[in-house]
Amino acid sequence: MHKYVLKRFAMLIPVLIGVTFIVFFIMALTPGDPVTIILGDNATAENVAKLTEELGLNDPLIIRYVRYMGGLLKGDLGKSYSNQLSVLDQIADRFPNTLILAAAAIFVSLLIGIPVGIISAKKQYTWIDNTSMITALMGVSMPVFWLGLLLVIVFSLKLRWLPSQGMGQGFIGVLKSLILPAFSLGAGSAAMVTRMTRSSMLEVIRQDYIDTARSKGVKESTITIKHMLKNALIPIITVVGLQFGHLLGGAVLTETVFSWPGLGRFMVEAIKKKDTPSVLGAVIFLSVAFSIVNLLIDILYAYVDPRIKSQYKVQSAAGRRGE
Repeated sequence: MHKYVLKRFAMLIPVLIGVTFIVFFIMALTPGDPVTIILGDNATAENVAKLTEELGLNDPLIIRYVRYMGGLLKGDLGKSYSNQLSVLDQIADRFPNTLILAAAAIFVSLLIGIPVGIISAKKQYTWIDNTSMITALMGVSMPVFWLGLLLVIVFSLKLRWLPSQGMGQGFIGVLKSLILPAFSLGAGSAAMVTRMTRSSMLEVIRQDYIDTARSKGVKESTITIKHMLKNALIPIITVVGLQFGHLLGGAVLTETVFSWPGLGRFMVEAIKKKDTPSVLGAVIFLSVAFSIVNLLIDILYAYVDPRIKSQYKVQSAAGRRGE
């Protein structure tokens, strides 16, 4: 298992190189001058030249990229063009907020998706199944920003139950301000989890051991949880893991709509200012987080399905024998 983990981390290196290369050159080729954006249109030529020299923007593009990668190898993500603060420190301040939002959104998706998926599978082709699948299709198709604005109009402007923007203070304040963005971000994932749970449950529900358990008089609730859901978990875990990684990087629109002080909003503001170090730092951080989530999901497979753990052992033994 440890060799597999090391191999996955080694595969992360070319991914990061490719990501930084693409983002760096896209930012460089995008119209606009970061110096002019920072100083404003009324800046003097002398101030523009001075700041351009300080930021190292006079050097050729490839030299700036090599210099950035050299700092990255030392764990230095550089300093923001706009405020000259450490990019790593700014990301460290905001990433926990994005993590909280993504975790809340995945909780919403599990709270809705798994029960509805189970009920749909057990009530296949009934009005309950048809209604849940239509609702899931709407959830997948619904734009996040549109749903977010709709929730703000209903629950913030009309009913005045929940705050529309920002992150509250204290546990209750954070919880109240988290409800709308979490539901907005998690609705699409809930639809995906619902469809995958239903599909996986339908594959298990017709198995012979389910009929055997029923013939032995086992309670239906025990059969559903212990026999059906447990054996249907692998595809569900895959979807949940991918969705969690997607939510970490896809919270940009939600954080913008709800003014949530997370990494996605930080990245949007950096793009507006053409703040290349900040954009690169955020993209790198999200790429690493996404890869780690996928790795943890792969490891979790071994604990959900012992057969996968046995395959790891067989592969390791074969590697030692040189097969």
